[in-house]
Amino acid sequence: MQEVQPQGASNRGALVARLAVTLATIGLLATGSGPLAVHAGLAPIQGLQIFLIGLLFGFLGFLCGGIALLRTRGTKGIQRSRAWTGTGLGFLLVIVFFVAASPGRGLPRINDITTDPDDPPVFASAAREPANQERDMGYPATNAAEQRRAYPDVQPILLSQPPAEGFVRAQRAAGELGWKTTYSDPGAGVFEAQVTSPTFLFVDDIVVRVRPEGDGSRIDVRSKSRDGKGDLGMNAKRIRAFARSVAEGK
Repeated sequence: MQEVQPQGASNRGALVARLAVTLATIGLLATGSGPLAVHAGLAPIQGLQIFLIGLLFGFLGFLCGGIALLRTRGTKGIQRSRAWTGTGLGFLLVIVFFVAASPGRGLPRINDITTDPDDPPVFASAAREPANQERDMGYPATNAAEQRRAYPDVQPILLSQPPAEGFVRAQRAAGELGWKTTYSDPGAGVFEAQVTSPTFLFVDDIVVRVRPEGDGSRIDVRSKSRDGKGDLGMNAKRIRAFARSVAEGK
């Protein structure tokens, strides 16, 4: 026997169902338009904010959809369909949130990583760029302890070849990884590069330093994000990939 709900409860269920669809739809549109707006010229951090607001709307749509499902249980028709639609769209955005945030779970909120926290490579060219004029390009002293705890494997790269050969290998590895070299001084054993993220066009600055180490050479790297406080582990991941590429190179 089909459950018959009071008219007031039915009206409230219909209202919440419509609200769920509206919130989830706004969330879906905002989540998609954030990256598109960045590629159209909006600042990356603003595009990310639009994206995150979209995820928030999606979460609210998911909650309202769940409430609407409870209020419209035992019924059929458009209100029940709306409740399922709002819940489904909202749940999709909840999944997007967890997928996007999962790489940074348990990691410190730092975005400047180096293989030598005691004597980190210094940005010279990047510090002169207009985009970095208002930024402190120094390595934060407070990062060292957090970095060592979170990324103990991020260590200097040691080679048996002399610094000149090590420098060539380092530049070759950077090219293989798609880094855009912005400055190079082979005599000083230093070069700088940039990497731009494909979705929000965030720019990370990188500096590589090659020095003598015994009979061979030592390569130190520093990778720093221009925006945000955390980096979801991307800078450490980049340095690891660089170290592997250098080790595999000849």
